[in-house]
Amino acid sequence: MSERPYDLVIQGGTCLLPHPSGTGLMEQKADIAIRDGRIEKIRDSITEPAAKVVQAKGLHVLPGIIDSQVHFREPGLTHKEDLETGTKAAILGGVTSIFEMPNTNPATTTREAFEEKLARAKGRAHANYAFFVGGAHDNVENIANLELLPHCSGVKIFMGSSTGTLLVEDDATLEKILMQGHRRVIFHSEDEMRLRERKHIATDMADPHYHPVWRDVETAVNSTRRLLKLARKTNRRIHVLHISTGEEMDLLQDQKDIASVEVLPQHLTLYAPDCYDKLGTYAQQNPPIREKRHMDRLWKAVLDGTVDVIGSDHAPHTREEKDRPYPASPSGVPGVQTLLPIMLNHVHEGRLSLLRFVEMVTTNPVRVFGIQNKGSLRQGFDADITLVDLKKTVTIDNSWIASRCGWTPFHGMSVTGWPTHTIVGGTVVMENDQVISPAQGKPVNFAETRHDR
Repeated sequence: MSERPYDLVIQGGTCLLPHPSGTGLMEQKADIAIRDGRIEKIRDSITEPAAKVVQAKGLHVLPGIIDSQVHFREPGLTHKEDLETGTKAAILGGVTSIFEMPNTNPATTTREAFEEKLARAKGRAHANYAFFVGGAHDNVENIANLELLPHCSGVKIFMGSSTGTLLVEDDATLEKILMQGHRRVIFHSEDEMRLRERKHIATDMADPHYHPVWRDVETAVNSTRRLLKLARKTNRRIHVLHISTGEEMDLLQDQKDIASVEVLPQHLTLYAPDCYDKLGTYAQQNPPIREKRHMDRLWKAVLDGTVDVIGSDHAPHTREEKDRPYPASPSGVPGVQTLLPIMLNHVHEGRLSLLRFVEMVTTNPVRVFGIQNKGSLRQGFDADITLVDLKKTVTIDNSWIASRCGWTPFHGMSVTGWPTHTIVGGTVVMENDQVISPAQGKPVNFAETRHDR
């Protein structure tokens, strides 16, 4: 009796496969056969029958894109976003897995709050999902247990105040948290004491152009310097989010054994004062978008390997909220749906290679967070796959944005390079800008092995 047909075959695409050397990626024309949510075969040609065939000639076939920093606002702030709308935006942008942040209401600082998020996501998430727990003053003693919860992507610490109530600003508590558990801890690194001292700048000037003046370079550098010192003292590996200054990259480039680094498309694409001239509070985020010299230094760090991961820091707010006069306007911009198009456009314009970009949103997040069975086109791995047309030119428009906020800071920007298909667990969920399948997202699993201190 012949074996039943494959569920899906992707034919004729240029696949980004693991390099035989064991490091990096390579391009190779190949067909991919999928059955029961897993990649079953990768061959030059697959002719056996399949329930569905995707013709990928002229397209690049990537491992499913992982966005390891999103804020989907559920529970408590669902007028801005929720797990259903946020993950719909993700798959429309070619993202197959997301890691969601703990600054919801209530904050994700207990087992109960974490498990409620998992329950809310089940059957509603269009992309695969995991959740961070928040480190706080009142859960220090339990952090080691919380980080081991199934489908927990790790521990998130806010050293500087941003959206929500999570904040650990003092070194004593930070050190206690770093002494608990073993997994890599991720950080929003801004110096809270300096922010408080300088808040009058934002209040007095009442102009978003002063956002990077209030939250200045020293605010970021002071915090990251403190953080690196604590990481060394406790021998705990850290992941520093959304680096925005050249000075921090100068610090971090020699600390790769203990600190991995994230940058955002926003900080690689927009710069002050231009973005505030055009967008006003719609460019306001933490840490801020800064002058072009910082953007140039971030690009150098992308190219020399200092940067490990690109995340979106998707942080939506409604137009009504963003239209409040600065600084009453909240910080944060949506980004999960535009991460891939914006970065593919940078590839098109020659700022980095496709292989380098894809590493930062697939194999590198797998390494940093210990993700199981994702991030590579390999036999036996989960069939999370993103297809892109590197030659397709599209003008990004607010009408395309699926996020509940309904806007993007990249509205009106022409980009070349666009996601054409998103495949989650072997099911085509997005095809040519249309969601074509009910929610297929499943919780992400993490390796059982413990990182050394």
